[in-house]
This record gives sequence, structure tokens and C-alpha cells, in this order.
Amino acid sequence: MSQLTYLIAFLVLIALIAVVQTVARRFHVPSVVALMVAGIVIGPNCLDVLHGIAGWLQPGQTAEASASLYHVVEALGFLGLVFLMALAGVETNLRLLANERKAVATLSVLTYLLPSVAGFFVYWLFAPAGCAWVVPAIVYASLFASHDVGIVFPVLRELGLMRSRFGVTVLSATIVTDILSLVTLALCIQLHAMEAAADGALALTKSLSILDRFDLSWLGVWFTPCFLAMIALFLAAVMAVVPLLWRVVERVVPHADETKPTFFVLVVLLMVLLGEMLGINLIVSAFVTGIAVARTPGFRNPSDGVHSKLEAIGFGLVIPFLFLCFGFEADLKAFLGMAGGGVDVVRGWLLAGATVVGLVASKVLSGWLALRATGFDGRQAFCAGLMTVPQLSATVAAALIATNLGILGKEFFNAIVVLSLCTAIPFPPLVRLVIVRGHVPFVRRRPGASEADNKAISELEHLDLTV
Repeated sequence: MSQLTYLIAFLVLIALIAVVQTVARRFHVPSVVALMVAGIVIGPNCLDVLHGIAGWLQPGQTAEASASLYHVVEALGFLGLVFLMALAGVETNLRLLANERKAVATLSVLTYLLPSVAGFFVYWLFAPAGCAWVVPAIVYASLFASHDVGIVFPVLRELGLMRSRFGVTVLSATIVTDILSLVTLALCIQLHAMEAAADGALALTKSLSILDRFDLSWLGVWFTPCFLAMIALFLAAVMAVVPLLWRVVERVVPHADETKPTFFVLVVLLMVLLGEMLGINLIVSAFVTGIAVARTPGFRNPSDGVHSKLEAIGFGLVIPFLFLCFGFEADLKAFLGMAGGGVDVVRGWLLAGATVVGLVASKVLSGWLALRATGFDGRQAFCAGLMTVPQLSATVAAALIATNLGILGKEFFNAIVVLSLCTAIPFPPLVRLVIVRGHVPFVRRRPGASEADNKAISELEHLDLTV
């Protein structure tokens, strides 16, 4: 395919990304949602713009050319996923987890368990007949359990709640629950790999995991605890080794050198590769690597500007391609029954409706119960439940991975996309409305908070995870 085809295709996509993000900010719509909608519209299941560009420039090689374009965009989307999770890890301050221990633990457990039960039940209701459904149901449950730091944090900061007990509790619990849901996803991927190998399926032949090269069925019920122990050891090793690697980078690379972001990407990709070889999903590896790098004292040095450069590269260039790819994957024609009979239409709408209702009800209920049990009043507890509802980047990314591996069917991925659209747009403004119009009171400082606790909160005020 000619270079001109790539040039025009990327010209169209970059222009689309710039315009969509600008318009989304003007109308106070999360740019993530706007890019996903744009991806649905121009994707292969709707207007198929890239196919049209390839057909216009290379009439005789339309299918091959458009496939090449989509592969390149998907590669950029993969890099965007790595960037997104690594930067989310960078924004995480582990000291927060020591604040409000009881409230954080209660909110984390309840917002993980109750939505997980709801997600498991929804999948069980709509599970394809004659297929193994336990592992996919657990994956769907983990999608219900996940939160979205990229929405929770900006709302808390905009409302001035980062120094309150409420803000510390909600943000810390969001981080913990995300880690739990990502580890659950990694475990399910390995269980699915074992089932595929036992059945002689080839669904995971492209996996880099060395675990796929061996028959681990002899472990029986011990596989799960052994795999969890391996994950724990890997994460501990990352937290110990990565800061040492970054200190070496800071000694070797000159101060404020332009190659430091390159070394950051190198370290993250290396840990992602090692994690994939151990069967640990890249979402977990990249997220924890970001946390580990951020622990080094010199990483946030303003004169170096590494953090701001990474955000510019990530949020300004590669991460938008990830959300376009999310839209490309959504087959709303099949969801709306345009490619099938009426039964598919009814089933698709029922699945999406059950997903949205089940998640919203379980999230609000779990958030309310957790904060009421730890001393917050009813209005604060209700707001906490509302803030855990929005599902975007991590949820859709995990759903996409599970779909590509054959764990979830296309209709379940479509339901997750609908869930993201239905929760990401209305709920942040709803939380703001409830807090402002309801005059919800918040304690600015936790009684007995140490100086280290207050410093941990203050350090977060300049961060911005809005995507």
C-alpha cells in the first residue's frame, strides 16, 4: 500500500480526534465518550471510512489496503492502552491507601462483591446455550466491579473534595477495586487458556504466556492459589526493581534530556512483556509499573518535565486511538438487529438494559452501605455510590481484551459499550448537581490525620486524569 494512503488516512483520523475533543470539551462531554462515538460512526460496522479511503486511492486493493489501515490503528490503540494504564498508575499515591483504612476497606470490598454478584447473574441469564459459562461470567462480574479513576478524580478535584474524608475514601477505594478487578481478569484469562488447551482450541495460540506451553491441569484446584501467588510475587518484584531501574536512568541520562520519556516507555513495555510471559494481563503490568516509577523521588521533578511530556504524548496522540478502536469494535448493527432477526434485537436490548440497571443498582447500593457503615451520613453515602457508577477506559479495555480472546461474545462487548455511554455522560453531572443543589456537607480533614496523610492529599491537587 502506498505511503499516500497512510498519510491521508492519518490526516483524517488526527483531524477527527482534534475536532471531536475540542467540541466535547466545549459541551462538557468526556472526550473519551465522544471519541468512542466517533469510532462507532466511522468504524467498519457503520460508515467504514478507512475502507472508503483505501478504495478511493487503491481501487484494485480495497480489502487488503483497508485491513492494513485498521491493523496500524489497532497497533496505535494497543500502545494507547499501555500508556493509559501506566499514566493511571503514575497518578496513584500509595500513601492514600493508609488514610481512612476502615472506610476504604469497607467501600472496596462492597463495591467489588455486590457488583460482581450482579454481573455474574446478568451473564448467567444471557449465557449462550451449550457453552461453558463460568469463566466468562466471572470476567463479566469483574467488569461490573471495576471503577474509573479517570472520571472519579477530576470530579472530586473540581468540587474541592480532595482534602475531605469523602474524597480520600472514594479515590482510594477506586484504586483498590480496580486492582482487584484487573487481577480477576488476569486469572480468568489463564483459566480460559487451560480450557482452550484441554478442548484442543486454538483461540490463544498467539499468547506469549509460557504457561500456555505446558499442561497445568495436574495442578487441579491448586492452580488458582498458585497463579495468584505468582501474580503477587511479580507485582512485588516490579515494585522493587522498577524504581531501581529508573534511578539508573536518572544517573545515566542527563537532566531534562528529551530521551527520558523514551526510557519510561521502554521500562513499561519491558514489564508488560514479562507480565505477558507469565500470563499476567498488560493492564495489570502497565498500571503497577506506573505506580513503581512514580515512587522514585526525581520522577516528578518539574524541571525535568517527564510527567508532562508523557501526558502530552499519551493523551494528545496515542490514547485517543485506543478509544477510536473501542468504537471500531462495537457492532451496533448487530445489536440493533440490522443484521439479524427480531430475536437478536430483543436479546440485545434486554442484555444491555440488564447490564446498565444491574450495574447502577449494585454500585449505588454498595457505596451507600459502605459509607453508612463507616460513619458518613446518608447524602454522602449516596454520592459515593453515584461516583462509582461511571465505567469507561479500564472497563471497556478489559472487555475488549476478553472479547478478542474469545471469552466474551460480541453481544456482551456491545452491552459494555452501551453501559459506558449510559454511565459516563450523565453521572458526573448528576453527582455535581446532588452535591451542589443538595448542600451536602463534607469534613475537610479527618480527625487525627497525621502530617503525612495531609501531605498525601495535598500532593494530588495538581494532578489531572481527565481523558
